[in-house]
Amino acid sequence: MKPFSRSLISWLGLLAAAVQSTTAQETSEAVALDAVVVTANRSDLTLFQQVQPTNLLIGKDLQYKLQPTLGETLDREPGVSSTSFGPGASRPVVRGLGDDRVRILQNGTSVLDVSNVSPDHAVAVDPLTIRSVEVVRGPATLLYGPNTIGGVVNVIDDRIPQERFSGTYPSGKFATSVGSADDLFSQSGAITWGSGPLVFHLDGFNRETDDIEIPGYARSAALRKADPLPAGEEEAHGTLPNSATHSKGAGLGGSYIWDSGFLGFSYSGVDSTYGTVAEPDVTIGLSQRRWDMRGAVYTPAPWIKEINFKLGYSDYDHTEFEGSEVGTKFLIEGYDGRIELLHEKIGVLEGAFGFESQYNEFSALGEEAFLPQVDNSVNSVFVFEEIPVDQLRFQFGARYDHQSSETKADASFGPGLSRDFDGFSTSGGIVWQPVEDYAVALSLAYTQRPPTYVELFADGPHVATGTFEVGDADLDTEDSLSLDLSVRKRSGRVTGSVSGFYYRFTDFVSAQPTGGVDPDEGLPIYAYQALPADFWGGEVETTFHLLEPVTAPPVADAKGGVLEPATVSAHRLDLILRADYVNAENRDTGEPIPRIPPFRTSLALDYGNGPFSARLEGQYAASQHRHADYELPTDSYFLVNAGVGYNVKFGDVRTNFYVKGVNLTDEEARQSTSFLKDIAPIAGRGVVAGITAEF
Repeated sequence: MKPFSRSLISWLGLLAAAVQSTTAQETSEAVALDAVVVTANRSDLTLFQQVQPTNLLIGKDLQYKLQPTLGETLDREPGVSSTSFGPGASRPVVRGLGDDRVRILQNGTSVLDVSNVSPDHAVAVDPLTIRSVEVVRGPATLLYGPNTIGGVVNVIDDRIPQERFSGTYPSGKFATSVGSADDLFSQSGAITWGSGPLVFHLDGFNRETDDIEIPGYARSAALRKADPLPAGEEEAHGTLPNSATHSKGAGLGGSYIWDSGFLGFSYSGVDSTYGTVAEPDVTIGLSQRRWDMRGAVYTPAPWIKEINFKLGYSDYDHTEFEGSEVGTKFLIEGYDGRIELLHEKIGVLEGAFGFESQYNEFSALGEEAFLPQVDNSVNSVFVFEEIPVDQLRFQFGARYDHQSSETKADASFGPGLSRDFDGFSTSGGIVWQPVEDYAVALSLAYTQRPPTYVELFADGPHVATGTFEVGDADLDTEDSLSLDLSVRKRSGRVTGSVSGFYYRFTDFVSAQPTGGVDPDEGLPIYAYQALPADFWGGEVETTFHLLEPVTAPPVADAKGGVLEPATVSAHRLDLILRADYVNAENRDTGEPIPRIPPFRTSLALDYGNGPFSARLEGQYAASQHRHADYELPTDSYFLVNAGVGYNVKFGDVRTNFYVKGVNLTDEEARQSTSFLKDIAPIAGRGVVAGITAEF
């Protein structure tokens, strides 16, 4: 039991549940659309001006949505769901596309883990350590590669400072929280200090949870009916077995900053142990040690606006323990480096061009290894340009990638193989502002994605997914054509955006059942195949500003005296509507693509008055009956969340007290995007209480 008992946390639940305290200015959708992001943006454009639909989580918004994994933290964002492989491992799924079609970056370079190899592998970034998350929906292929057709998720931290420290004393942030549904106990902290051109940053975190509480049975009604347990065995009920987690990590960085640039380095590590849920006695121990370098030189020549460079190096290992015995080990060591040159305006053109190089050595060792040792390298060049013309902004560019994958000879997998791929991607877009506060964005992209080493060389039992996977070394590039249309409004009583998309794949690579069963493992055989596929859908994110803060100056009489005092109303009330939908199917047969999210919508009332805030939210997910033949249908669900929060300032310390409750009606909810949906529902009724202090 953690330092706060379940009874105390349950009592706190009577307070309702919490959203962090937020001022009207911080939650204003107009301000949100005026925020500047760094991902896929080389001209300091705001969210309102971007061609790609983009979401930014930062500050108290990030704190409110914070979950133990990156996928669950982003799960409520429009167009974003998660793989939801238990509480310890969850990767974002964007517009129904996951795995290697969504690239996860850490400060603009690859996260360098194996989360794209299997859904039970956690992302090696903990949300407690990050300052913001940027989600770019749609193809961001030009700057970040062909494996971004679904989108880019860029997590940003402060480990390498880019601005001089201006304070006399160190600044920082400390937070702690406790939770009832999983006996959560977490602590995190960060501190920044400096003198002159030198600035340093130190952060750390620790999180522990027990097995999560669930509303009913771990196995779904459909699975219990289709596959009843043998006589004498009892169904897990009330608690999800083997779902406890423990994560900890720290990072240290520093920069030398001068008037025309900066150069910084950081070293960080994360260790995580979590139950796989798929197997009752298997846990995973994850460890990553990472070095990063980032820097920039501003205006080194009259025609160069900026040269920036980044390099990330990672040594990652991941061990699957069967009880106390070491089972399969996954190792990956490599780097990702990129350099970009942003040029000054040349005629009507302004933009950037650059080079990126990636290399990693991957190994899977043990009886259940389903992949041989593979050396992978990708070298890329890209160019991105913009042409602003009055109310229009044209964007276009291209990228060339050369990928090599070479396996080592192995007794289990046979002689070594080598495959080389050349991929070309190009896109064009336009942003039109017909009037001041409205924008229409349209983009068209063509992408060639080389297959991953999993899709090429897999040949063995994959216990996490319950399949025997077989790759195809003769696969060619996955070609796709995508169209994206967005309409945005940034001020007035109603603000927000509406987006629609269509992706047409000619060779969508997917693991398909062959009908055979491996005689040794007893698992169904799935082979990676290329098939024609269509994805289409859209997202809505709208805020109705029902009450807005009002400030009126005092009214003076003829002699200059005050006739009426200043009037101030700090009340703010927003009604926030969000919805998204994806339809994905084999274009030839009309059969659904597996693990696609259903229609989802949410409605929230968000109130603020000075330091106090409150929120009431309902989330609905429709049933998913369009599923692959080997999947079971997923029932609909409706979740109720609510919250209160309060800000207090003690001297120079700003403290936020909050209590938030999730799934207050204790609804059974399962994610259709998860391999584990029929054995692992999401957590039941839970309350989280926390304190955040900044100075």
